[in-house]
Amino acid sequence: MSAAQRSIDASQAPLARRLLSLIDLTSLNESDDEAAIVRLAAVASTDAGRVAAVCTWRRLVPVACRELHGRGIAVAAVANFPAGGADIETAAAETAAALSAGAAEVDVVFPYSEFLAGRPQVGLELVRACRRACAERALLKVILETGQLETADNIRRAADIAIDGGAHFLKTSTGKTATGATPEAAAVLLEAIAAAASRGQRVGLKVSGGIRTLSQARSYLDLYEARLGAGSAGASSFRIGASALMQELLAIARGQRR
Repeated sequence: MSAAQRSIDASQAPLARRLLSLIDLTSLNESDDEAAIVRLAAVASTDAGRVAAVCTWRRLVPVACRELHGRGIAVAAVANFPAGGADIETAAAETAAALSAGAAEVDVVFPYSEFLAGRPQVGLELVRACRRACAERALLKVILETGQLETADNIRRAADIAIDGGAHFLKTSTGKTATGATPEAAAVLLEAIAAAASRGQRVGLKVSGGIRTLSQARSYLDLYEARLGAGSAGASSFRIGASALMQELLAIARGQRR
C-alpha cells in the first residue's frame, strides 16, 4: 500500500466508524437459522465500533437477543415482509409477536400494492395498527418500497400516510425488489420528514436496498444532513440497511486496505 493510499484510508476512518454506528445489520434469507444469527451477532460489535441494530426474522429474535444481551445493540424484526400484504390484523399480530419475542424495533412493509390500486386507507390503518402494537416501547419503521411506488408524488403521499399512522422511521426498501434506495426517493422522504418536524413530529429515515460502498452510504448521510442539519444524523434518526457494506467499513475504520 502506498503512503497516499494509507492517508486516504486514515482520513476516512472517522467516517467509517460513524457509518458503522448507523448500520442495521440484517440477515433475511429464507435459509437463516440460529447459527446464522450467532455469526451475525459476532460482527455486530467490534473494536471499530458497534452497529445500531441487528435485524432478522421474528422466529430468530430470541437468538439475537441472547447473543446481543448487554451489548447496547437493538434487535429488530420484520413484519408483513416482504410482500406488503393488505391483512391489517396479521401485520399487527406479527408486530406484537416480534415484541413479545424480545424485539425493540419492527420494520413493517407498507401495503404499497393497495396504495397503487387506489386504496390508501389500507396503508393508514395497517400502520396505525402496528403502531398501537408498538405503543411507546418499540420503534416502528415503515418500509415504503419506493422503487415500486414509481413517482415522487406517490412516494410523498405514501410517506405522509405512514407518518400520519405513527411511523417512527420511513424506510426506502425491503431490498427484495429490483429497485432499492435512490437519492431521488430519499430526498422525497426527507421532505415529508422535514414537514413532520415543523409540526413537532419526529420521524427518522432508513435507507436500504443496493447500498454497497462507503461513498454511496456517505451520499445518503450528506443528503440527510443537508436537509435536516449538519451533525443531525444519529441512530435515533438515521439508519442504513447495508449489511454488504460492513466489511468495507470495518477495514477502513481499522486502517486496513481491502
